[in-house]
Amino acid sequence: MTESSDVVRAIRRLQWFTVGWMTAELTFATIAGIRAHSVALIAFGADSGIELISAATVLCRFGRPTSLGERMASKITGWLLVLLALYIATAAFLTLLSRARRPEGTYFGVTVLIAAAIVMPIFGRKKRHLARSANSPSLRADAAQSMVCGYMSLIALAGVLLNTFFRVSWADPIAALALLPIVLKEAKEALQGDTCSCNWFHKAVGLSRDYAAGASTIWNPRLAALRLR
Repeated sequence: MTESSDVVRAIRRLQWFTVGWMTAELTFATIAGIRAHSVALIAFGADSGIELISAATVLCRFGRPTSLGERMASKITGWLLVLLALYIATAAFLTLLSRARRPEGTYFGVTVLIAAAIVMPIFGRKKRHLARSANSPSLRADAAQSMVCGYMSLIALAGVLLNTFFRVSWADPIAALALLPIVLKEAKEALQGDTCSCNWFHKAVGLSRDYAAGASTIWNPRLAALRLR
């Protein structure tokens, strides 16, 4: 694995930024979700907490010579995604079945989700670029989590907006359930140590070229040809 001192410093700096951002995101999204009884916001807050632990894991990996190995760091990230998927499924179904507490609208939650939708793809692109330079599967997995977090904010935002402006309470847990295939796919790839091309991600949500530029550069047609042989 090639890890120049400049690349390692850049990774540490980016991971420290991620830790700070995810701490704020976890706090604000969880508070907004609890106040509004919003499973989508709470699930998003849980994803922020997992991304926080994932960022700290990678930071530890690139910290000291005795830090975590690539395989262990990647597996930790993958299992955190599995835990997130279990939480989303449980909380969403309980909300759909319960008549006692319906999700409420929250303008504060909408603000948090919009901010995340802007910031997380930026983190994801930068992490993918550094992961290529360091040839780090754990950082690639963490970059995928950042992109999932960005996608999660868009889906959660759709549900929260519908509930806030049109009082469609079931849109909130449905938005959370829509995240499951994505989270499980990323968990599988992280546990297997695979590199995610994420082309399915950009096709699914129809992102602009600027939004998708960082992830699209990861895909190498030669690798695809080798896999087909």
